Amino acid sequence: MLSLRDLGALASRYASLLDRPSHEFELRGRTFGGREAAATPQLMGVINLSPDSWYRESVALSSEAAIRRGQLLADAGAVLLDVGTESSLDYAARVAPEDQIRKLMPVIEGLVARQLLVSIETYHPLVAQAALRAGAAVINFTGREGWEELLPLLAKEDAGLIVNFVEGAHVRDPRAVRLSHDAIGDLLPYFEERCRLAERAGIRRLWIDPGLGFYYPNLQDGAVRIERQIEIFLGSFRLHELGWPVCHALPHAFECFEEEVRCAEPFFAVLAILGQTDLLRTHEVARVLGVVRAMRLFGAGRRSDPFRREGFPG
Repeated sequence: MLSLRDLGALASRYASLLDRPSHEFELRGRTFGGREAAATPQLMGVINLSPDSWYRESVALSSEAAIRRGQLLADAGAVLLDVGTESSLDYAARVAPEDQIRKLMPVIEGLVARQLLVSIETYHPLVAQAALRAGAAVINFTGREGWEELLPLLAKEDAGLIVNFVEGAHVRDPRAVRLSHDAIGDLLPYFEERCRLAERAGIRRLWIDPGLGFYYPNLQDGAVRIERQIEIFLGSFRLHELGWPVCHALPHAFECFEEEVRCAEPFFAVLAILGQTDLLRTHEVARVLGVVRAMRLFGAGRRSDPFRREGFPG
């Protein structure tokens, strides 16, 4: 059972990293990273264009529905919208890059026309290139291969990059992932190499995503996967030593939450916020924003006049 002793031991062991801020950068008029993001994480809403996507509430089967959902997510508090055309489920249909581009173009253009920031989840450099030309601001790259093609495209467009941990060629071709008792320590060399490659290519806006949400063949046991995810969420602040903000895709953990699965992402948001995550990728923007607001209230009374009525932070 997770306890205050566990949190205290983690904080004590890595105390020198607790207050280390990530790089702060601007992306199309919005500021990301830095001390403020670690204190109050920003939210990235999800739009799935694949009917195979597990989270039904995020699925939009037409361009109009996707644009409508994007506006609703932004109104609910999302500063970035992550759009995907292919589910990461192992049994989901594969979607050719050309078909992904065809689906994405009107959605990106419609969201950008509303002055919304768009991220595209893909492992195809060809899809990334088309998305950037259409106005996408960020590529959420879920592949381990294709970096040589991807990085110059991002640098040319001055776009952002989410660097995912992927064991295998890409999210749809995962290999067994081997982590010791210190998962963050195991992940650090991977991200250090990827971040330095991106920096040398001229990328100045990136996030690190160390999550284990993909369908690795040796993490099919939900209990094992969830335990490692909790460990990584709580230890995310250690990745700030690489200089960049951390992004987490909040999981569903159906094995624990069952018919209350829509409560899972708010629960994991608590752990991710304790771990100083900067950007939370969520299907449940309104619910997770409530978590962020509530956690910000702790200690607020000690920092202000307790008799003055305060509004809730946004």
